Parts: sequence; C-alpha cells; structure tokens
Amino acid sequence: MNDKAFEIDHDVFTKLSRMQLERMADAGAQIVECYRVLQKGGLNIVGEVLKGQGEFYELEHYPKDDVFDGETYSQYYYHAHRAGTNENGHFHTFLRQPGIPAGISPVPYNGTEPWPKGNDALSHLIGISMDAYGFPLGLFATNRWVTAEAWYKAEDVIVMLDYFKIDHAHPSWPVNLWISAMLVLFRPQIEALIRQRDQVIADWECRYTGVDVYEDRELELTGYTSINVEQQIKRVVAAIEKRGMAA
Repeated sequence: MNDKAFEIDHDVFTKLSRMQLERMADAGAQIVECYRVLQKGGLNIVGEVLKGQGEFYELEHYPKDDVFDGETYSQYYYHAHRAGTNENGHFHTFLRQPGIPAGISPVPYNGTEPWPKGNDALSHLIGISMDAYGFPLGLFATNRWVTAEAWYKAEDVIVMLDYFKIDHAHPSWPVNLWISAMLVLFRPQIEALIRQRDQVIADWECRYTGVDVYEDRELELTGYTSINVEQQIKRVVAAIEKRGMAA
C-alpha cells in the first residue's frame, strides 16, 4: 500500500469552482451532522452498519446483501480483511447499470475472466478505510479482481461520481447520508486516486507483458491517501473565503 500512497496538492482547492467548493462545504456540514446525531446516542458509522448482523466474519459483506438504492443504482458494503493494520474495515462504493450514464461502456478486454454484463455491470468508485471508532482513515482504489467489477476508464468513473447517492434509510439514514456526502467532500482526492489507478494499471501492463493485469493478485491496491474530515472542511472554507476576498 505504502508505495502507492500520496497526499493531494492542497493548491487544488483554489482551482475549484465556487459551485464545487460550496457543494463540498455542504457535504462537510452533512457529515458533521451525521456524527452529531450518532454520537448523541453513543453510536458511530461502522456500528450502525454492523447492528443486528450477528457475529462479524472477515470478508463477509455488511449489511448482508449490501445496501442498494433502486432509483440511483448506487451500492455499498462494509467488510474487513486487513488484520494487523490500524484499519477496522472499509467500505466499497459502486454504481450499477442502468444508473451508469448512457454512452459509457467498459474498456475492451481480451482476457478469459468473465466480467459482469447488462444490468449486473457495476463500477467500483472508491474505498473508504475506517478506524475502530467508526471514523474514516483514508481512501483507496483497487484492481478489478478485488471487487469483480466491469472496468471503466478513469474519466468515465469520475463522471459516475455525480450519480452516487443512497437516498433511503436502510440500514441507517445517517450512514447513507454520510457515505453519499463523503464522495462529494473528498472529490479532489477521489478523482486523483481514480486517475492514478489507470496509470498504475498501464505501468503494470508494460512491466509484466503477457499477464492479465486485471486479475493479477500481486496488484491489489492501486492507490491510497489518508484523509481527515475536519482538515478537509477547513481547506474548503479557506478556499471559499479566498474566492470571496478576490471577488
């Protein structure tokens, strides 16, 4: 993981439009509100997802059968399989067909592993690493085999980010609002990770000719970055204030 970790150039915030900065600020406020209402009840994001799910097993999806929005075709689940790290577990987020915008298709593939097709075709958007207290540690992107997705090029996945939203109350309204808002607040980091993902894949293909890069178990994570909600909100607010002063 460490060789593909990075920190985003914070100057990127000053280059974002006022509209995007305000959307990010609104998302940050929603995340803080989710924490507030959960903490009042002694709850947290991860605990809400695991509530009523019985004994916790590595690699199992939580909640069982994942969380799916039938209007937006957004999907996520939580699981764990990285023992010995400071991560408790992580979320995987997806957009499924027919929620994927028209005209966007998977990249050409000449390998033998079957990719999901039709309404089963889905694209992994981003992973969110969580600590033992239910707060996010970082964001990460993965190789195709990790999530059994159909593979779309980076710029198409970035377009899909606008369509991810879990707009119902199962298994927890605060969690669904939180995860939807996380993809907005951390949009610059997510875009950078998705673009890095494609570069890592291309470099791997050049280095290991004849290997199906999408199925190579030696390549799991294509990128990781640490995140902090409070710091991100401060940077967004500072960029908005700077825009106001320059107007």
